[in-house]
Amino acid sequence: MDRDTPTFNLKAVVQETGIKPDTLRAWERRYGLPEPDRSAGGHRLYSQRDIDTLLWLMARQDEGLTISRAVDLWRGIENEGRDPLRVPEYSLTSNGAMSMQGEEIRSIRKGWVDSCLAFDERSAERALAQAFAVYPVETVCLEVLQKGLQTIGDGWYEGTVSVQQEHFASALAMRRIDAMLGASPLPTRTGRILMACPPGEEHVFGQALLQLLLRRRGWETIYLGSNVPLERLEGSVEMVRPHLVILTAQRLQTAAALKDMAEMLHQRGFSVGFGGRIFTELEDLRDRIPGHFLGETIKGALDRIQDLVPMAPPLPAPKPTLPIYKSALSDFQINLLPINARVSQLMHADHITPSQLSSANLNLAQNVVSALKLGSIELLGVDIEWTKGLLNNHRLSHVTLVQYLKAYAQAAAEYLSHEGQPIVAWLESTGASIATETGISFNGHDKGSVNGSKNGLHT
Repeated sequence: MDRDTPTFNLKAVVQETGIKPDTLRAWERRYGLPEPDRSAGGHRLYSQRDIDTLLWLMARQDEGLTISRAVDLWRGIENEGRDPLRVPEYSLTSNGAMSMQGEEIRSIRKGWVDSCLAFDERSAERALAQAFAVYPVETVCLEVLQKGLQTIGDGWYEGTVSVQQEHFASALAMRRIDAMLGASPLPTRTGRILMACPPGEEHVFGQALLQLLLRRRGWETIYLGSNVPLERLEGSVEMVRPHLVILTAQRLQTAAALKDMAEMLHQRGFSVGFGGRIFTELEDLRDRIPGHFLGETIKGALDRIQDLVPMAPPLPAPKPTLPIYKSALSDFQINLLPINARVSQLMHADHITPSQLSSANLNLAQNVVSALKLGSIELLGVDIEWTKGLLNNHRLSHVTLVQYLKAYAQAAAEYLSHEGQPIVAWLESTGASIATETGISFNGHDKGSVNGSKNGLHT
């Protein structure tokens, strides 16, 4: 087969590389790598060279580069008239990461995933036993457990895996990690590491896996777990006095909570390392946190942590939040209740249940607050893209999403002052953009459709 022929669909590429669909789309959008073709139906089609390109970029990440620097390296080699895939020092076949892409480890991973989806604990454990008999612990953890859970998570997002199947697999993976942690040797290195997830963060597998690999490398780790309140962390660091505190977040909302934690720790003189999916997808977030970004992969984080403990390098000042966003946040929080009530009125006749509307209002409000705390309303885009993808995967119409954004924009325009206009502008712009993509009408808020002006509504 010609390596440049577009043959593989998105699902095949995800299975081959372990990269999440959202991450893959983000790389294509931001960096132009890879450059898939499209089928007659508009679906992405990738060549073997596209897959090799992704593996090449992942290998550079394993060596400690960020994705943006890996892309710059790729472009630089191309500008020299060379093919990055054929440069000897960056050859995939000579890189240790490539050995973990072998057919056998993929087959074991597929067996583990299939067993989990069938709720077959015995077969799942047998697959892991086979893997540990052949491969090092780190390889099995990264290539079978981590990538296996990613595959199952992608299946949930695509509508082919149930929440119960995902929970079953996660429980098995965490139980295995806990067992290996219990059997890990005593620390041999100097330096104490405290690990925690911010309030609201329930996704802990990545941090638990990082803890295991740190323990196996001789570090002393103290793990506080998921959903740690700020005051609990504050008391713990004063008691433990760690050389490094590691915080992880997967969502925009928990990234805002992580920022609060990092600021508290920075003020008390503790060194902070942070990471998680949201920081991989949104590079702009990284310089808004008073801490050291640990990288986009667990392997990269392990190397970065070794540089940070026991003596952390100087920390550059985080990007400040502009006054315009602080004012918008205050205006939004003051008027949140009437905005939600008005949205309920405007959406009354649309195809959405009261519980769904309540959940949507809560989620959007939390994301608006989080984006403004983090310093940019544009950060909301990542949640909208995720929602659009979810609707597409479940073959659901974007009509309700557009109607909802229109209603929220109208309600926000009625109640927010000029200080909250960045929120209104974003809602209108995003709703109009989705409407244009899907051929749905969107005219922003219609002041003529409500009973009076903002002042009239308050009287």
